[in-house]
Amino acid sequence: MLQEMRKYSKSWAANILLGVLALAFVSWGIGDIFQGGVSTSVADVGGAKIDQSEFQRDYTNYVRSAGEQRGKVVSADEARRGHMSDIVLQQEISRAAIDNLVHQLGLTASDTMVAEEIKSVPAFAGITGTFDQQTFQQRIQRYGYTEQGFEQLVRQDIARSQLVHAAEGGFVIPFGYARALFAYSTEERAVDYITVDPKILPPIAPPSDSALQAYIKAHPERYSTPEYRDVTFAWISPDDVAASVNIPDSQVKAAYDNNQDRYVTPEKREIERLDFASESDAQAARAKLGKSMTFEQLAESVGQKDSANLGELVAADLDPSLSGPVFSLAAGGVSQPLKSGDKWALFHVVKVTPGKTTTFDQAKDAIRKDLVQQVAQSKIVDIANAYTDASSGGMSLTDAAKKAGMHSGHTVMDRNGLAPDGTKANAPDDADFRAQIFRAEAGEEGDPQPSKSGSYYVVSVNGITPPKLKPLDAVRAQALADWTNDQRKILLRQKAESVAAQANSSHSLADAAKSLGATVQSSPALTHATKDVTFSQDLVAQIFDAMPGQTVFGPSGANGNYIVAQVTGIAHPVPPVNDPNFIQGVRLISSGVASGITESFSDALKAKQGVKINSKLVNTVAGSEGS
Repeated sequence: MLQEMRKYSKSWAANILLGVLALAFVSWGIGDIFQGGVSTSVADVGGAKIDQSEFQRDYTNYVRSAGEQRGKVVSADEARRGHMSDIVLQQEISRAAIDNLVHQLGLTASDTMVAEEIKSVPAFAGITGTFDQQTFQQRIQRYGYTEQGFEQLVRQDIARSQLVHAAEGGFVIPFGYARALFAYSTEERAVDYITVDPKILPPIAPPSDSALQAYIKAHPERYSTPEYRDVTFAWISPDDVAASVNIPDSQVKAAYDNNQDRYVTPEKREIERLDFASESDAQAARAKLGKSMTFEQLAESVGQKDSANLGELVAADLDPSLSGPVFSLAAGGVSQPLKSGDKWALFHVVKVTPGKTTTFDQAKDAIRKDLVQQVAQSKIVDIANAYTDASSGGMSLTDAAKKAGMHSGHTVMDRNGLAPDGTKANAPDDADFRAQIFRAEAGEEGDPQPSKSGSYYVVSVNGITPPKLKPLDAVRAQALADWTNDQRKILLRQKAESVAAQANSSHSLADAAKSLGATVQSSPALTHATKDVTFSQDLVAQIFDAMPGQTVFGPSGANGNYIVAQVTGIAHPVPPVNDPNFIQGVRLISSGVASGITESFSDALKAKQGVKINSKLVNTVAGSEGS
């Protein structure tokens, strides 16, 4: 869970949600078993109950997070069509099954481990960049967790990870599988090919009005007026709040001090070191430099050529007794013999990379602006919550917006933000806002939803004017051009198909080329990833599916041409088993396969422990969706 929080640290809402729902298992395979009585459990996994309130919280958070990640509002109907309640329920069931075994094995996490995990999450940092208790409490409370409950959740997650890592750790796919995957991914092919150009086609006669009208009706999205929506809306942006935010100088300075790595880049030096048994040996060696040999030659003469270079270091990487003398040298300089442990050493500075410091005075304006935005964003969340409270109390959108401190407005607009007269609609110019409007259901008033800009929007669609086909005369020129272009594509594809069939029949691409007056060309080495003006992805896929000597056809990567290609060669590079990139690739694939072990492990635990689902309570939370 915590790893997911860090991964999505740019969106703290997603941090909390995706962490909670980190274990995703796609398998279903559990029949519904209805339970009677007054139980508040949506499921029972081996005696462990999943309470309806827990499911309600996780389901609500999952739907909200899905909307934030997609940059749109997920309606109740969309959530049902996406079977989001099924996904959340199965995640909870899988976690419960694994937690049961974790409990039996006695796995747990200490208070120190839990505290360290929570404090390391960027989502819980305050305006100074370090963990802030108030920020932590505010953010978990917004998503339905108490402090004690969230700590327990983290404790379970850490303990569960111990078991999961034990099941997955160290798994490596057999070499035969790795070799097969490598052979597939690195396979190279060569083809002879000819180009089928639209210029070979005869003139295309124009269609009748009835045929053109039928074409227009078959492509209404091209020739219709836009859909317009009559919408009442409310919004609040960071700029609306920023003017009222005052950040004390002390907080700006604290943010600077707590984030020194952003503002101070220490000087780096590429350093070489030679060790000697005594000071006199080191001094005698140093005396040879500049006269009869270079430092590199000296290193070779004392048998330390391969170990001399220490790489790029900062002063803190060296002992304080060494860093002063070494970092006072100019590039190319060699130190006097320096005592290091039980040895004496000579240090050679190969290269100096100057450090850079952004002073507080230089950084303070940008820091203050960032802190203002952070505080403003927090205040916007409070305003959005105040709107929700007012709306839940029965206020209209406009009245609730006024009470909460949001702007409100009304307009009619299309998906591009234009009014019916073609002018810009009197509404925020925000793509997320427009997307929210055109995904909302008519007559429904949604909750405040965030946008990528940091603004929050509430929309209520009062009415929808659907698209309407334009008259034939208004779109005739465009429709005729489109129809002609589509016919040309159809005829060209048919011609390429017949040429490929001819080549496969005669086993000669050259003979097929003569019928077109085309020239046979040879390709460079092609890979699965090849994509250029000649070879489109679709054509490359067909080439790699073909047998040796087979001829295929497909669109070129540009110009509207078709390519007819005959496979002339196939090569499989030998796996570089000692190459670090190959080894890393095997590890990554092994990790993906290992996750399937956990999935199967979870399924086995569920089957052994037994699962009962109260579908009635599930549907009470999510609405009937045939669970």
